[in-house]
Amino acid sequence: MSTKLIAYQIQVQGHITILLSELFAPLSVSNESTGVALLQGELRDQSELLALLLKLHSLNFTLLSVRRTPIAPSNCHS
Repeated sequence: MSTKLIAYQIQVQGHITILLSELFAPLSVSNESTGVALLQGELRDQSELLALLLKLHSLNFTLLSVRRTPIAPSNCHS
């Protein structure tokens, strides 16, 4: 049985340090010059997304946006 991954982009207020970014694997983290951090990557399901959002909340990051994004065809799992 294969799991279909869902791609997300999550924006939070503030920057995420390299050390903290390890907590959000497998998502990539980039800090923008505007003071916003962008987390991008693929998650298995809504429960994995919720766990990630709870982790951000527990670290006092302000959530700005959550978006589902298309997965590149080469990354699709059927």
